[in-house]
Amino acid sequence: MELKRAYWLFRLIGNPVLVKLGSIMLRFSLKIGLPVRWLLKPTIFAHFCGGESISDCEGTVRKLARSNVLSILDYSSEGKDTDSDFEYTLGQIMQTIDKAAVDPFVPYAVFKPTGLARFALLERIQSGGPMGPVESAEYEKFAQRLRKICLYARQKGVPVMVDAEESWIQSGVDKLVEVLMFEFNTDGPLVFNTLQMYRHDRLEYIRSFREKAKQRGVFSAFKLVRGAYMEKERARAAKMGYPSPIYPDKQATDDAFDAATRFCLENIHDMAVCIGTHNELSCAKAFDTMQEHGIRPDHPHVSFAQLLGMSDHISYRLASESCLVCKYVPYGPVKTVMPYMIRRAEENTSVAGQTPRELAMIRAEMQRRRSGDA
Repeated sequence: MELKRAYWLFRLIGNPVLVKLGSIMLRFSLKIGLPVRWLLKPTIFAHFCGGESISDCEGTVRKLARSNVLSILDYSSEGKDTDSDFEYTLGQIMQTIDKAAVDPFVPYAVFKPTGLARFALLERIQSGGPMGPVESAEYEKFAQRLRKICLYARQKGVPVMVDAEESWIQSGVDKLVEVLMFEFNTDGPLVFNTLQMYRHDRLEYIRSFREKAKQRGVFSAFKLVRGAYMEKERARAAKMGYPSPIYPDKQATDDAFDAATRFCLENIHDMAVCIGTHNELSCAKAFDTMQEHGIRPDHPHVSFAQLLGMSDHISYRLASESCLVCKYVPYGPVKTVMPYMIRRAEENTSVAGQTPRELAMIRAEMQRRRSGDA
């Protein structure tokens, strides 16, 4: 039944027109409060999310664990704008740290900065414009939330990953995360910053940050992804008349991603890396580099990650090779997670070949089961 659900979901996601219309309708439903939970929960929510609470995710965590695939619980709240929302999200992040501290199949905690501060505030921080007393107080609360998470993560012995955002707010986030990495990565990789490798400045950023980290005697720790806001980044750059911050084509992005992975692996004695990708070739190259440098598959400073409901063939294959491989398991009330689900569907349509590959493998597996092959 799960396989059939996946088949129909990816068929729908593979239709850009349906995805665009569906996204508009879902956003409208969210805005005016239409009851769509009954439609979403057994379909797209069930496929891409672990549940509405941490306890709801237990079945997913245990199912993945049976195949030595780990879980990263991600409270997927986006686009909130009140202190009460941010404090609630902070509480959820603390609970995921508690869960990771006692469950060997939950190795990391993770959060998005936009779950803890207003997007407009992060824009103001990066622009360098003057902030009034209210915004200054907001900024201080945001910084305190980040530090509180890291202090608790260190207390519990749980590494924490900071997800990436749009380029026009990311530099401000980077500065705060760098301060935390310098403070908390003295004894090992505790705080990970996420780098979107479709940005043409990220490869140099990794190299320069490592030099600064070496001088201070701390670990560099990064999660590498290709990037999630390609169309939005290009559209904004064109509208506002500045050069696009991302590479012009997929090949350049692939090359940057693989170069960053190799750089981290070649310096694994003072770096840690989570290789977050649905690209089979990048995973194969990373595995080959590990073998080339005598890095064992389960080295504690190297992990791989894919999203729940996607690229299972990569996740399970890596796990069979004894690699540390994780699935991102989003959770939260259906209404709260809806923006994440919409973004997930839109990303699948914008990444060339992603949905057809998923569909082809699902069809092949359905045929294998029909034929009775082992």
